[in-house]
Amino acid sequence: MTNETQAGRAVLSCRNLGKSYDEGPQAVVVLADLQLELLPGERVAIVGSSGSGKSTLLNMLGGLDTPSTGSVWLAGEELSALNEKQRGLLRNRALGFVYQFHHLLAEFSALENVCMPLLIGRVAIAEARQRATALLERVGLGHRLSHKPAELSGGERQRVAIARALANRPGLVLLDEPTGNLDQHTAQGIQDLMRELSSSSQTAFLVVTHDMALARQMDRVLRLEDGRLVAI
Repeated sequence: MTNETQAGRAVLSCRNLGKSYDEGPQAVVVLADLQLELLPGERVAIVGSSGSGKSTLLNMLGGLDTPSTGSVWLAGEELSALNEKQRGLLRNRALGFVYQFHHLLAEFSALENVCMPLLIGRVAIAEARQRATALLERVGLGHRLSHKPAELSGGERQRVAIARALANRPGLVLLDEPTGNLDQHTAQGIQDLMRELSSSSQTAFLVVTHDMALARQMDRVLRLEDGRLVAI
């Protein structure tokens, strides 16, 4: 994988990625020599047992944690070459996050929650509201704009979180157990939405999940075992 490839086609790539912790006389290796590349519109699932390092990997790919070895490239930029402020700006522009627990701001409406990353990115309030409204309509919540998280169902809150992750039109969305707390019907709706967005907007999705039914609907499935990614 050349730097040209990393900075060109791929929305995300990592090479020789590793993470270890110093505990006692010997380092504990969590991840070792990982290679990964995601192209625009690609949907990839990462599965693995609890404690295999899936969340650690996701945090490094999103620039929230620093790798011990190797490099991560996001939208053509190497994360380790950026300072904390630059990484934050790049994340807000090029990356969306969706967690198992939606992490919506309880005191704000669905519309206001989706507006947040736009306002942080200095989009004008009127345009932010227009874009946020369009996104909520796209995920089937145009009738719930003024509702706060406590007034929404679990599936609705997760759809608001997905709309928020898409607010700045990122090339990549990272999802950590996105259907873990959802019923089967709602989970299928989330899967259908990812498929539609990957096709229509060329948004790439990287999903960490225990849900094999979800994983099988992705373009590729990778298993994290013994600190390495193995294709299934």
